[in-house]
Amino acid sequence: MPIMNKILIKNAHVVNEGTIKLQDVLIVGQRIERIDASISATPEMHVIDANGNYLLPGAIDDQVHFREPGLTHKASIQTESRAAVAGGVTTFMEMPNTVPAALTQELLEQKYAIASACSPANYSFFMGVSNDNVEEVLKTNKKKKDICGIKIFMGSSTGNMLVDNYTVLHKIFSEAEVLIATHCETEAVVAANKLNYPNPDHARFHPLIRDVHACYESTLAAIQIAQQYDTRLHVLHISTAKELGLFSNMLPLKDKKITNEVCVHHLHFTADDYERLGNQIKCNPAIKAPENKEALWKALLDDTLDIIATDHAPHTWEEKQQAYSAAPAGLPLVQHSVQMMLSYVKKGIISIEKVVEKMAHAPAICFQIAERGFIREGYYADLVLVDLDTPTTVTKASLLYKCQWSPLEGTEFTSSIHTTIVNGAIVYEQAKVVDGVYGMRLKFDRA
Repeated sequence: MPIMNKILIKNAHVVNEGTIKLQDVLIVGQRIERIDASISATPEMHVIDANGNYLLPGAIDDQVHFREPGLTHKASIQTESRAAVAGGVTTFMEMPNTVPAALTQELLEQKYAIASACSPANYSFFMGVSNDNVEEVLKTNKKKKDICGIKIFMGSSTGNMLVDNYTVLHKIFSEAEVLIATHCETEAVVAANKLNYPNPDHARFHPLIRDVHACYESTLAAIQIAQQYDTRLHVLHISTAKELGLFSNMLPLKDKKITNEVCVHHLHFTADDYERLGNQIKCNPAIKAPENKEALWKALLDDTLDIIATDHAPHTWEEKQQAYSAAPAGLPLVQHSVQMMLSYVKKGIISIEKVVEKMAHAPAICFQIAERGFIREGYYADLVLVDLDTPTTVTKASLLYKCQWSPLEGTEFTSSIHTTIVNGAIVYEQAKVVDGVYGMRLKFDRA
């Protein structure tokens, strides 16, 4: 399918800004030209009859690990971004723990160059922090309106980028002009817990070693430092009930200085699933006891939790088959995150309007992304058409991840992704990614 200059989507239930309306949407070039109850087709238009299916703004995933450069035996920007658009994710923000880690502006720009030549989704990349690159980090300032933010690992994870020097943390928190995103787990607590379980032989030990206390202490420390300097802080992958008390739902998202994210796997799995899935669901922070999942859902629905993302983090099947202590943490999710959440819509747990809010509107507001995340006239046409009544089964053959496995294999989702559009171009339809169509580098509306 060639890129169409004009695309008319007819008879779609448009889900946007808390409403569902049966509307037509006209795309001209890269942007949404018109939204109306009825728009007449003309010969030059490519017409998509939605037949009453649901048109959503494309999901914006604020935390993925696409492994390039240096770890491309696990994944690449090309393979994982193709999986993203197949799942209705039109935009991603990728993490710096690659090889080499994105610890200089030059290395960061190299990742942008790779994405520009191969990613069908829109993209941005976080600047990484180590204990000794402060001056380089602080070059990511308000003048840089095309970098999503700064990433600090306050707990160790894949890539050995732990920042445990509090002088460094205070300098960055006090001087950073852009959003700081943190992975929060206290390394000393994890080390002490390991002494209690000296020979763990199964992933069921993971939430006991990387426990609630480890997450809470680190998140508390990050928030306290941020409050000291009035820093714009975004805490990634909240996984515990206890951490929720550190956040508020009293302000609109646009006015919050401290925000957070919950990931689909912490909403979907519990520690009970380790017996069945083992290392497949080993991740940092750990999937924990069921009461945490219950609390996360409640906090998501009352807006204590701000964003839904994936922390998509693939490893090879062979790596995951190692003994628990040797197997790396992380799991692939970006191809199915939208369908995961739509399955909970079908169950009546969350509304489709709230899913759109948390997966598209909120990331755009939180990161101040320019002209994306909403179905609005004049905005970039990043859209996904979903069929809520045609189920899809996750099979190995359907996976676009380079690692070629998923803990969701065999799962039947209640919906299917019909068409994905990025910047006005069809990038996925008829169960296939369209070759030769590439996304754009994100721009940010920072004062």
